[in-house]
Amino acid sequence: MPPLALSLSTGEAILIIVLVALPISLATFVLGAGNALKQIGKGQFAVEFETDLPQRASDGPPAGSGQAREAEIRQMLEAKAYRQRARGETPVDVEAELAKLLAERSRGSTGADPGLAEEVRQLVVARNERRMRQGKEPLDIDEEVERQLQELENLGQ
Repeated sequence: MPPLALSLSTGEAILIIVLVALPISLATFVLGAGNALKQIGKGQFAVEFETDLPQRASDGPPAGSGQAREAEIRQMLEAKAYRQRARGETPVDVEAELAKLLAERSRGSTGADPGLAEEVRQLVVARNERRMRQGKEPLDIDEEVERQLQELENLGQ
């Protein structure tokens, strides 16, 4: 009796290879993809922003503090005065302008755009109506509008 010859057609060979390779590649992908996603944006060419640094590494006062805000406003006013001086115009008085801006800020006014304030007010009124339908305590509209505007103002910090 002749030995049994195993003969596979080309289609059967490709099918066997695919069925063997598919689970292996799937397992490799699942196990390696998590690591690959964690590495995105890292490496020798990655850009570091100030927000990526630990807080203790910054040079000045904390970003949210009033001192930092005052220092930034002062820098902008000094730059404006420098540009005006370079153009031959009368430069702004940095100290007077700074005092004026800080006084406006301390009055409690958010300085928000009236259109934005009205839109926030409409949202708060709608939220109050929803709360009352749910049987919850309504919010003080003016207080809530002021709080929402403060939150919006502080988003960039």
